[in-house]
Amino acid sequence: MSKLKQAPETTAVFFDVDDTLYDHLTPFYTAVREVAGTSDHFPYEEAYHRMRYYSDKLSHELGGAEAMEQSNATEHMRRERFKLSLAEHGIKLSDEEAARMQAAYLGCQYKIALFPGARELMTALRDRGVLLGLITNGAPEHQTNKLEALQLDDLIPAGHRFISGAAGWDKPDIRLFQHVNQATGTRPEDCVYIGDSWRNDVVGALGAGWQAIWFNHRGVTPESDHQPHHIVCSHEELSALLLPPPQ
Repeated sequence: MSKLKQAPETTAVFFDVDDTLYDHLTPFYTAVREVAGTSDHFPYEEAYHRMRYYSDKLSHELGGAEAMEQSNATEHMRRERFKLSLAEHGIKLSDEEAARMQAAYLGCQYKIALFPGARELMTALRDRGVLLGLITNGAPEHQTNKLEALQLDDLIPAGHRFISGAAGWDKPDIRLFQHVNQATGTRPEDCVYIGDSWRNDVVGALGAGWQAIWFNHRGVTPESDHQPHHIVCSHEELSALLLPPPQ
């Protein structure tokens, strides 16, 4: 792994949202249990990881968040990701069942809270003069509703929140990161990006010349030879990395 600049030498720290700032598994767990009637022994985390994989794969094939919104393909993608991921675990969903599962999943999406330590970390970084921001894939209204539920207005201004469906590019497209640099007046080498997705967050940030921290709290395996600057499993570890005690 490469050496990571320490705050406050770092000018800006940007976070992914889903499964980086809050536990994205919780609404998935609730929806699958409600519709499929699965037990506590079902491998929810493994199935969730595959759902995220198919979500990214299908979104890319359909042209990204902005294109899907314009062509009304979003609901198709949302149903198919559940059908494909659960089929790998022996559960075959009809279109109607997949739609009900998506509806249940969506119904839980805004009942979310930040991971322990996330707010404290962002507050400390802000107080040290570090620019804070968010970069997330998805439809603007859907992602904005999540951000409102997380209550981040006091920490991250609207102008530092970048949603792929509004910007026109999805991670890992380096043009999204370049757009963020231009919009915030930052340089790639002074920016840190933190996210859980290897493909979207690690590969995307490194391709744009940013410093990348992989938030691998689910213990998944790297998907390529890319080298993030650091790997953490919790916001406590992230705080220790970005906010070292004074010498």
